[in-house]
Amino acid sequence: MPRYFIHIAYDGTDYVGWQIQPNGPSVQENLQNALTKLNSNRAVEVIGCGRTDAGVHASSFYAHFEMEAISNINQFVFKLNCILDDAISVFDVFEVKDDLHARFDATSRTYHYFIHTEKDPFSKRFSTEFKHRLDLELMNQAGEILLKYDDFTSFSKTGSDNKTTICKVTEAKWEQIGANQFKFTITADRFLRNMVRAVVGTLIEVGQHKMTLEEFTQVIEEKNRGAAGTSMPPEGLFLAEIVYAF
Repeated sequence: MPRYFIHIAYDGTDYVGWQIQPNGPSVQENLQNALTKLNSNRAVEVIGCGRTDAGVHASSFYAHFEMEAISNINQFVFKLNCILDDAISVFDVFEVKDDLHARFDATSRTYHYFIHTEKDPFSKRFSTEFKHRLDLELMNQAGEILLKYDDFTSFSKTGSDNKTTICKVTEAKWEQIGANQFKFTITADRFLRNMVRAVVGTLIEVGQHKMTLEEFTQVIEEKNRGAAGTSMPPEGLFLAEIVYAF
């Protein structure tokens, strides 16, 4: 059967994450049910490009699945969007090579983390409120340090079943995007579970002058999750870009 890639976005607020779990609704389950319905109720399995945690969003997410040839892609996308939860949107579906894998063939991933420093009812689902002043210049200097290392054990969730803690970070930068809004962008070939939120929490300690650049470097070199900062809440985190070779 043909293999298809699907490009979606979702608001993760009310989901237990991308992956199917027994304790609540997931994006994967919702998508599989919709595809199965369009496949004459023949089960369709969907493999995602990653596994976002509960409450984490994706402004760009890819997955692959196999089913009988789709004759009209535009009509198929339209029907999918009608069936899916309002929190999930399909941008495109396209046929790919039979061996192309949404997770293993991704060459890089980019996450964004958003912070706002004043109470804002229109941002609270998609940004984390943080009222303390932050030294962005110092935080960006710490971000540059991340690019010099490849073992991020200190930012990995304790007890995770990672086969390796090696990641190649190519970008880690803060920017102010509004009067009271800030965005962190981080790009790597892969990420460990909870890594971005732990990195952000540690960088914020640097931004509050609670941790020096030398201490930030020591956190990385210790390879100990207990040495790093608190993991930030999920609502500010977005999987924003996945890059493939095609």
